Amino acid sequence: MNLHTKIPLKKQSNNPIDYGTNILLLGSCFSENIGNKLTYFKFRSYQNPFGILFHPKAIEILITDALNDKVYTDNDVFFHNEQWHCFNAHSKLSNTSKEELIRYLNHQLQQTKTQLQTASHVVITLGTAWVYRFLETNSIVANCHKIPQKNFQKELLGVDAITESLQNIISSIQKLNKAASVIFTVSPVRHTKDGFIENTQSKSHLITAIHNVINHSSSSENNEISYFPSYEIMMDELRDYRFYNEDMVHPNQLAINYIWEKFKTVWIRESSYKTMETVDGIQKGLLHKPFNPNSEAHQKFLKNLQNKIEALKREFTYISF
Repeated sequence: MNLHTKIPLKKQSNNPIDYGTNILLLGSCFSENIGNKLTYFKFRSYQNPFGILFHPKAIEILITDALNDKVYTDNDVFFHNEQWHCFNAHSKLSNTSKEELIRYLNHQLQQTKTQLQTASHVVITLGTAWVYRFLETNSIVANCHKIPQKNFQKELLGVDAITESLQNIISSIQKLNKAASVIFTVSPVRHTKDGFIENTQSKSHLITAIHNVINHSSSSENNEISYFPSYEIMMDELRDYRFYNEDMVHPNQLAINYIWEKFKTVWIRESSYKTMETVDGIQKGLLHKPFNPNSEAHQKFLKNLQNKIEALKREFTYISF
């Protein structure tokens, strides 16, 4: 008797991730969950230069601006609640200094372009199809920065609009870097503030649009566009509230670890597993709290740990702890 639904997964044989690759992660908070795992295991990765971006239009704007070498100025920021903000970026970039915010936005945009040019993989996690349009400028924003909702119009992006946005994203990436593989995934985080039915509709639009783009790309010369089923794994394999945080909305650490293992199985080259085990051992060793820091045994432990670090750095010079 089988009491557990399994999502069929196929090992990625074309351009898998290893310690020679370079990964850029963009999108919702779940992209940061996967990004943090890649960082922990010391893969070369870079995540969300403009902070968490929930919907495809926000990601499209970031990539398009990077491609076009946009320069942020005073006209792109505004003051609210004692801080300067930008509608294209998450609130974590907001700053009490206008000049510092503008400087940082331009720096991060340059970093985005550099990462797009050098990335072997671009992982894009879409969170929602619901967007907010700022009425004063008639433009869709990445973040409302707690400005009263009366200043915005809430809209649900249709499948065609999302498909067009994703195609623009892919086209911009390929103009900078034809070799990059683009991996789409949909965040399993439920946006219940939009409403349960509305959240389902939103995710449906995202998933349909992604597969529209993949089906189109598979019929062309480009076959480097793929989908990883984070959402489906959470909804079907982990169909239980014990896999959620107390808010019953966000996946808990157990669920994140489970989906990460699935991502690892599909996307990470098996020859990298041994290095991952070595990195994991070092990370745990660095977190070790000795009963007696001055003991001979602990000093020997530290020396062995340092030897492991130095050996790893000789093989992968970019790795640091």
